[in-house]
Amino acid sequence: MGRTRNSGRGQAAADTVVESVDGGLARLVPDRERPRAWTLLIDDAPQSHVDLDDPAYLSFEYQRRLGHVVDTVAPAGRPLQAVHLGGGAFTLARYVAATRPRSTQQVVERDAKLVQLVRRELPVDPRSRIRVRSVDAREGLAKVPDGWAGLVVADVFSGARTPAHLTSTEFLDDVRRALAPGGVYAANLADGPPLAHLRGQIATAAARFAELALIADPAVLRGKRFGNAVLVASDTPLPVAELTRRAASDPHPGRVQHGPELRDFTGGATPVTDLAAVASPAPPASVFR
Repeated sequence: MGRTRNSGRGQAAADTVVESVDGGLARLVPDRERPRAWTLLIDDAPQSHVDLDDPAYLSFEYQRRLGHVVDTVAPAGRPLQAVHLGGGAFTLARYVAATRPRSTQQVVERDAKLVQLVRRELPVDPRSRIRVRSVDAREGLAKVPDGWAGLVVADVFSGARTPAHLTSTEFLDDVRRALAPGGVYAANLADGPPLAHLRGQIATAAARFAELALIADPAVLRGKRFGNAVLVASDTPLPVAELTRRAASDPHPGRVQHGPELRDFTGGATPVTDLAAVASPAPPASVFR
């Protein structure tokens, strides 16, 4: 592990933590504006932002949108049973614990060295009822009891790409198995023009869930730039109006697509199976500059 001095405002004496993990070179960079907040980067790709003093604060655009899903999946304050596929710095699990006390959560993060780094440098409150498994996402999901989860979140990236085996109908079959009746699945997806991966993922989810919504920056939806989109799926009606209101009020307003508009956006894409699955496209280098 290496440490380099950070001279930014507000946390001038804090060190950047640099450590090799299974997925590459991890860096924990102090936030210059928030005294006990940090950004996790792996091979210079931003992965997570955590404020230890305020775990309900979500800095990244896509994490705020996942936070909107958490906020609307059940009445305010009600505990959740949640599964997080992909851990990063456990940002969303910390958010659930802060906003829905007594929630029970499982985080599945295969990078054991990253888990050790996060536990050491950004410790989780031991009362938060967050359990972490250092296994592959599908292996960890397979161990979740049938009907256990009210929420399953997929936010898994390897080398800034979603692994192929987490993009298929077979993967979603196991998500459905783990979800309780009325449960919600949310996935952080990344794509750019011509949006073939994103359209395929919508078609895949539509083959397994009755209700879908997509939250993204309008420029991403128009195929103008590479970016993140949050796909939300359930077998019961989604709170589309509330998600729309919350996304529109973000610092970088998002748009929600659903119903016929979302079907039109899919543009005839077909569901992805394990046999045909490929990883999501790599982002252009300019995305992280």
